[in-house]
Amino acid sequence: QVQLVESGGGSVQAGGSLRLSCAVSGSVLSISDMRWYRQAPGKQRELVAGITRGGSTNYADSVKGRFTISRDNAKNTVYLHMNSLKAEDTAAYYCNVKIPTGTFSWDYWGQGTQVTVSS
Repeated sequence: QVQLVESGGGSVQAGGSLRLSCAVSGSVLSISDMRWYRQAPGKQRELVAGITRGGSTNYADSVKGRFTISRDNAKNTVYLHMNSLKAEDTAAYYCNVKIPTGTFSWDYWGQGTQVTVSS
């Protein structure tokens, strides 16, 4: 069974920084894509950043230049470094990973961690 445990959320003032972590445990041989999503109240869940196993990254336009996604394949962990936080970054942040098994890939989600930015 695969489990994702997120940590690092909290409350911060605008302009501040936070680092989110998502550790994957269980029967995991390999993880392909790792992503962070967020969902603000009343809004749809949106992709924030993604990283492939090889280290290629992509970001939502709203966070480019402020957020950095990284991963440690030895620890099966993905990070989201968030700088210059804005009030509009306030949301629940969710980790998502794709784990390949044969010809299929399975999606797994974390439980979410709240980020609140006060202006």
